[in-house]
Amino acid sequence: MMLSNLILAAAHPLVHVNASLNTLATLLLILGFVLIKQRKEAAHKVVMLAAFVVSVVFLGCYLYYHLALQLQTPFGGTGISRQIYFAILISHILLAITVPPLAITTIVLGLRAHGDWLPDSIKHASSGEQAEYTRAYRQRHLRWARVTFPIWLYVSVTGVVVYFMLYHWFPAAVAA
Repeated sequence: MMLSNLILAAAHPLVHVNASLNTLATLLLILGFVLIKQRKEAAHKVVMLAAFVVSVVFLGCYLYYHLALQLQTPFGGTGISRQIYFAILISHILLAITVPPLAITTIVLGLRAHGDWLPDSIKHASSGEQAEYTRAYRQRHLRWARVTFPIWLYVSVTGVVVYFMLYHWFPAAVAA
């Protein structure tokens, strides 16, 4: 059996679940971006909410793996691959910390821009006031999304890259 296959066999199943969830989140984020560029707002909303749900499930699995199970996987690469790995990992971790508040804020603004989650004062306002309210939230949503999307996408993609670097490309030697 190849070393990479031994590492994969020895790895906790959650690492593969996490990589799959990150991959799915990445695909949903890209699809959401394509849909909004095509002005398919309803589909964009559904897909982005699905990306958020997948990311929340990932976060739960990730925290369980690291906090409850207290599992760690050493990086097996050396030299330049080790430097690249840690550069990716550090940027991934630092930006990942920002994703939940960025995503939640962007989603709430988007829902309000779409007419969902309107405050009672706006629900009972004239249609002109409601239109002005949703227009303002659409602009705010767009400003936040321009920051949130590339960070969220980077974190999702680099999560998968870290997985491949740890378990496929540069696995640590398995103790016999």
